[in-house]
Amino acid sequence: MCSIWRTTPREDLRDAVALGAAMVVVGAAFGALAASAHVSLLLTVAMSVFVFAGGSQFLAVAVIAAGGAPLAAVLGGLLLNLRHLPFGLAVGGLVGRSWPARLLGAHLMVDEVIAFARSRTDPARARRAYWLLGALMFVGWNVGTVLGALAGTAVPDPSRFGMDAAFPAALLALLLPALREADAARVALLGAAAALLVTPWVPAGLPVLLALAGLVAAGRAPKECEVVS
Repeated sequence: MCSIWRTTPREDLRDAVALGAAMVVVGAAFGALAASAHVSLLLTVAMSVFVFAGGSQFLAVAVIAAGGAPLAAVLGGLLLNLRHLPFGLAVGGLVGRSWPARLLGAHLMVDEVIAFARSRTDPARARRAYWLLGALMFVGWNVGTVLGALAGTAVPDPSRFGMDAAFPAALLALLLPALREADAARVALLGAAAALLVTPWVPAGLPVLLALAGLVAAGRAPKECEVVS
């Protein structure tokens, strides 16, 4: 981490610290929601350390609060995280070659980290960005979880403050520069349209996967980029 701090561009450090700080707020919202659902502090913290998947954790707590079975909460979280399968293919080369590095990198693989790293075109810079933001977000999420859980029921409904919209907005901000390219804009528009159309009809998590249909808008790669056999 010391090497990453020294070699990462200042703008990447600034953006990563800002996102990590925002994660504290969202983690606190999760901790408060778990406390209001009477989930124990130990279980709440364990979820944030070993699962580290905000959407799945919010879903699991919501299912438990509604009286659902633990199995339903687990299955719902797995469904929501199916989007990480294509994400893993997209960032596999960034996390390292060794199995320990890949396992740890997979644990830190959340939406914001992927978008942050993939928006850097230089491979070395993208790798540093991935590990830097991944570490900051993991720490921020867990610190926020503990703070929110200790706050208990002081905020009975954290979502009414709009905390759930913070990270979709951050993701959009990260992706906006890439949308200047025509191919990227076509993919994003078709993918967003597909996700919006199916959202009322399919379970949570599937719209993100179905948005991959937007990739057909990219078309074929230019001839000079194709590999000659």
